[in-house]
Amino acid sequence: MEKVVITGMGAISCLGNNVNEYWDNLIQGKCGIGKITRIDVENHDTTVAGQVDDTFEVLAKKFWNKRQLNSVTAPCRMLMATAGEAIEDSKVDFENYDRSRVAVIMGIIDNGFVDSERNKMTNMVIKEMPSSGPALISLKYGLNGPAFNVSCACSSSGYAIGTGALLIESGMYDMVIAGGLSGFVTHDRISGFNQILAMSANPDPETACRPFTKNRDGFIMGEGAGTIILESESAAKRRNAKIYAKLSGYAFFSEASNMTAPLEEGRGMNIVMAEALKKSGLDITDIDYINAHGTSTNLNDKYETMAIKNLFGEHAYKLSVSSTKSAIGHTLAAGSALEAIATIKAINEGIVPPTVHFDKADPNLDLDYTPNVAKKREIKAAISNSFGFGGQNASLVFERY
Repeated sequence: MEKVVITGMGAISCLGNNVNEYWDNLIQGKCGIGKITRIDVENHDTTVAGQVDDTFEVLAKKFWNKRQLNSVTAPCRMLMATAGEAIEDSKVDFENYDRSRVAVIMGIIDNGFVDSERNKMTNMVIKEMPSSGPALISLKYGLNGPAFNVSCACSSSGYAIGTGALLIESGMYDMVIAGGLSGFVTHDRISGFNQILAMSANPDPETACRPFTKNRDGFIMGEGAGTIILESESAAKRRNAKIYAKLSGYAFFSEASNMTAPLEEGRGMNIVMAEALKKSGLDITDIDYINAHGTSTNLNDKYETMAIKNLFGEHAYKLSVSSTKSAIGHTLAAGSALEAIATIKAINEGIVPPTVHFDKADPNLDLDYTPNVAKKREIKAAISNSFGFGGQNASLVFERY
């Protein structure tokens, strides 16, 4: 069976318009969450978010022409920009690569119309296609493998990455370009999450999103996109590609229980981590770091902690855990991809990104959440978790190559 490795990465978040900016700001403990300026928030409970400024368009224009960019929504342009960065980073020469063995799979809940775009009727057919991003990526690079999107709420890009790995392991494809996008802040998204009391109403950007703390009260939305290049080890070696890490395990699990609340005591979270670990062939003691789903909601943080402790036993207290959502917000369908990139960088650099805004500890949550300051440590293997509405869970296991 083919081994799956990572040979390229691209990222846009409120902490930067490329992977290096994102990572450097992350480990410096910076936060990209601020007052919402994209819409008028006078009638909303939530007034802060992790917004991406328009400078990302410069990166998009580096890889895509005006007509291509105008045919899609702004969030889709973010995704296309990260795909361009990841492909450039991989140094793949598609002129000398079997393009029929390259697939594109993206996690997309919806195309992310910003409010102003709803009133523009240009190119609406393509703009409304959730698969427009994958289609345009395959078209630009002449890729003849399947190009499609998956929609599994906040685990969407995790499902895309895991599905891509499965296709490579099967021998069907040599490369899969996988990732996801988050829609921009809109009235509908803010009011919708407020209606189900999922988002924090704290107006202070420095304390609104504080995972695993005593006074956490909900997540904060983040904008962004991320793409990683999955490749078979044999194909990567044939072209002497730089290999960042190995994707040694992945698993999906549907809790089949509740649309918004996880299974009690994190039973579903435990199962999906255990299955991903089993597939990887690693032991629990091989895992040094967990990039947690860590939304800053009461139940998620409580149950994710319980799941980690139940699965890892005493080793849970030797793990480093952190939530990068504290710095960039919850980037929804892009979350798995952006957090996978942070996890891969953590393995490569030997640095655990911090959980910022960690103030008062919750006495019931007693793991090492890497509070406020990044930590240097050797990381041989790590897990990245994503748990979506509808009980759609995904865990990815990355290993140092």
